[in-house]
Amino acid sequence: MSTTEPLLPAGDAAAGGKKKEGNRRVCIDDALTMHAGEFGRWQLRHFVLVSAAWALEALHTMVIIFADREPAMVCVAAGGCGDRCADAAAGWEWADGAASSTVAEWGLVCGERYKVGLAQAIFFAGCMIGAGVFGHLSDSFLGRKGSLQVVCVLNATFGLLTALAPNYWAYAALRLLTGFSTGSVGVLAFVLATEPIGPSRRGAAGMSTFYFFSGGIAALAGVAALFPRSWRALYVVTSLPSLAFVAAVVPFVSESPRWYLVRRRADDAMRVLRAIAVANGRTVPDDVTLKLDDEDEEGTKGVDDESANSSSSSGSIVDVFRSRTTRARLVLSVLINLLASVVYYGLSLNVVNLKTNLYVSVVVNSLAEMPAYLLTALLLDRFGRKPLAIGTMLLSGIFCTAGSLIAGAGILRVVRMACGVVGIFGMAATYNLLFIYTAELFPTVVRNAALGCTAQAAQMGAIVAPLVVVLGERVPFAVFGASGIVGGLLVFYLPETMNKPLYDTMAGLEEGEKSLLG
Repeated sequence: MSTTEPLLPAGDAAAGGKKKEGNRRVCIDDALTMHAGEFGRWQLRHFVLVSAAWALEALHTMVIIFADREPAMVCVAAGGCGDRCADAAAGWEWADGAASSTVAEWGLVCGERYKVGLAQAIFFAGCMIGAGVFGHLSDSFLGRKGSLQVVCVLNATFGLLTALAPNYWAYAALRLLTGFSTGSVGVLAFVLATEPIGPSRRGAAGMSTFYFFSGGIAALAGVAALFPRSWRALYVVTSLPSLAFVAAVVPFVSESPRWYLVRRRADDAMRVLRAIAVANGRTVPDDVTLKLDDEDEEGTKGVDDESANSSSSSGSIVDVFRSRTTRARLVLSVLINLLASVVYYGLSLNVVNLKTNLYVSVVVNSLAEMPAYLLTALLLDRFGRKPLAIGTMLLSGIFCTAGSLIAGAGILRVVRMACGVVGIFGMAATYNLLFIYTAELFPTVVRNAALGCTAQAAQMGAIVAPLVVVLGERVPFAVFGASGIVGGLLVFYLPETMNKPLYDTMAGLEEGEKSLLG
């Protein structure tokens, strides 16, 4: 039950707000570390269930690769065929039929080819808008779980409607709406999956969420191979899993105890922590209660600013900009995420455009990223977030720059391709690392709002990437190289977050920073 009273046990409130003898008030990180367990059976089950949503995001995002592909054409005219742009009028037919893709059904070739890229850009524009909207809603009244449930329902609805699109412009509009609900799925799942995990295990667990995204891409290739003659059927089968997730998974996951706490629902937060402890074979002592990280042992605020007091239960992107500390972090995070996205999506498009079997290429591309995830997970808590982010971005930037300096065919083309492989390896490592790093830079009360803002920047990078790819062979590598190097240099200005508290409130973060500087 929601309450606006101070986070004091009932007995304390009855006693006039005085702390019981022996009563211990701890923040959630301490409660997990000392009592409930940082990563036990409860967290593992919850993590797997919630992170499955990443596969849903992969389905809705990457389905365009197969639905909007340009199938092979065959000449059926006895006397030979004319201009391919004239399609059937010149004797050409689509090998898999006109219903095999949007390109075949609506003739998106030659002068109409730009519409394929436009639909992709429109989708990512929707992602950019939705990431900000649902990032704010998940930090406020809707919560992490509620927001994830809503976006999955919307994804399924818009995806199924896309399968009924009568023409290209209706299709593009529905892709915009699908992007609006898809853009926040990964962020919501990431935060909900990692917030109940203790500080020493949170980094490695957070890095593991991206296996689900890559696995979703690989699964998509398999599903698409079963429906090569109907892009509409493909949209149906990639949308239904979102409904299945809402019906079969969401009821069995818990809302974040951190969200409960900042919303002044201490009883609900403690209920979740006790459930974690029971499942992990541990117990939370009866004399332990929860406090926000800007409260002292008596349950009062550690700062005198009334505005900070009133905003402890909810926050917005405006609150991020009011603080000098978080304002600087957000600006840097936005720039770094944008640059990383340009490189990641740009290099990914180059790999997908290889003149090989499309289904095999997509599977190989998704599997090639997994070693990067493993490497960062192993090194994350050894070297820290900041050095690893700098290293992986510079690795990608340097090899992309080297690729831009290589011209020619034969072995030189192979060398340039190898530079691209190393580049995407490094940027894939950076891309998923930025999720856990960014989440740790901001307190619970504005975490999803900040992540939503950086996700918007990443979507902007995704919109820019295809425009860079069409610039030729060497220029894209030069752009990707510069982006990686500049991004790596910007990381130098961010603080290290390894083994630091995951703050709940803006005031708690400010006090923590002051204590470190002092």
